[in-house]
Amino acid sequence: MPETPWPQRFQVAIVDYGIGNLFSVKHACEQAGIHASITHSCSEILQASAVILPGVGAFGDAMEILGKLDLVSVLRDIAASGKPLVGICLGMQLLMTESHEFGWHRGLGIIEGEVVRLEEAVHGDRVLKVPHVGWNRIATGNATAVQADSCVGWKGSLLEGLSEGEYMYFVHSFYPKPVDANVVLSITRHGPVDFCSSLREGNIFGCQFHPERSGSQGLRVYQNLAFLIQKTQEGDRNVRTAGGKV
Repeated sequence: MPETPWPQRFQVAIVDYGIGNLFSVKHACEQAGIHASITHSCSEILQASAVILPGVGAFGDAMEILGKLDLVSVLRDIAASGKPLVGICLGMQLLMTESHEFGWHRGLGIIEGEVVRLEEAVHGDRVLKVPHVGWNRIATGNATAVQADSCVGWKGSLLEGLSEGEYMYFVHSFYPKPVDANVVLSITRHGPVDFCSSLREGNIFGCQFHPERSGSQGLRVYQNLAFLIQKTQEGDRNVRTAGGKV
């Protein structure tokens, strides 16, 4: 594990609501030098420097569990606080207003939009099945955004340093459709459909792929999160100093 580049004065909370590759996410955090804990404690999550919401499974079940754990308002508070909030796979979908998976379900409402089914498609002589499982490319959908093999459109985001057309690992049957196209960070093609594979709005980041299962390119996402946390904390410290509180 690489040495942490700054004192471990922060704690990243990986939200434990019984759904998700929690230990894989924690291991990826550790590989990136992030000190993380798996927890469903409201106080620990609120005190964390950043929060990761992973998840696999059904949207409705996940929202029901989050409600029983009193985590719905906690996650909304984190989103409003300016701290980094990262949704992975189902966790990204939960950020949306609503989902149409097995009926209609209300989401966290942090990002306006809906979650819809990815349909099977014919691509040449192949039938592209759903669930969409395996490696696929992420792209900006804008060829002019590519410069020196690095995507300029991802600068300042958790995808910074990744190349246009990078492969990531997917396992899903549904995907988010944000109302505001400007929050779409990357798209991925499944047959005739270009779906939103990651998004960003302020301190909120979501990815439909699993960075913790995407090798070195996925680890870059966690490394970028580590630097974002450091930058956020340094900004907060400067504000407190300027206000005469330190």
